[in-house]
Amino acid sequence: MSLILGVLGGMGPAATLDFLGKLQAYTPAEGDQDHIRVLMDLNPQVPDRNVQGSGAGPVLAEMAGGLAGGGAEVLAMPCNTAHAHATLITRACGLPLIDMIGGAAKAAADAGARRVGVLGTKGALRLYREYLAARGLGMVALGPERQEAFMGLVYRIKAGDLTAETRAEMAALAHTLVADGAETLIAGCTEAPLVLSHRDIQVPLIDAGDLLARRCVAVCLEHEPPPPI
Repeated sequence: MSLILGVLGGMGPAATLDFLGKLQAYTPAEGDQDHIRVLMDLNPQVPDRNVQGSGAGPVLAEMAGGLAGGGAEVLAMPCNTAHAHATLITRACGLPLIDMIGGAAKAAADAGARRVGVLGTKGALRLYREYLAARGLGMVALGPERQEAFMGLVYRIKAGDLTAETRAEMAALAHTLVADGAETLIAGCTEAPLVLSHRDIQVPLIDAGDLLARRCVAVCLEHEPPPPI
């Protein structure tokens, strides 16, 4: 038996499906019954997490309550920016939430990096700066103009643009962070890994969503304890 995983998804849908594919791939299974049971709320109608005061928090809390009512025992949320509402979510449903931001920050520290570049929304960058600082690490972020270019790419990816041009533009932004001193990069937006891979840059690339999928497997199969509430 394994713990039942509840996933708060749809932010965006393609990134959520990418996460579910990784979750399935990392589960050691010889047949259907060996896989983790997953309850999914793939809700693209969650208000934009990048718009202050949009009301995303209460919607996410309601989703979490629904998953808990359906039998979920632990939660995951493959959206970096939405982790700003983590406390509200866990208080609303009484379930532990596997921390996507914390997992990526730990991986950066374990890699020996001192300066970590992060590709993420402004909201995600605030979270990563805090988590990295707690581990004594500096964060390298894009300047204002390039940050706006990054957000434009994110919305293009959400619209289904996975073209070579989009991939090249994302790689160029990653190279900017490396040129500014980043020793390791975190793909701190779940859309970024849809067009960026470790082959595109010359420093280690940490995919926060990939790490989240791996940890979900470990927690649900009870190879490690769930996080505290």
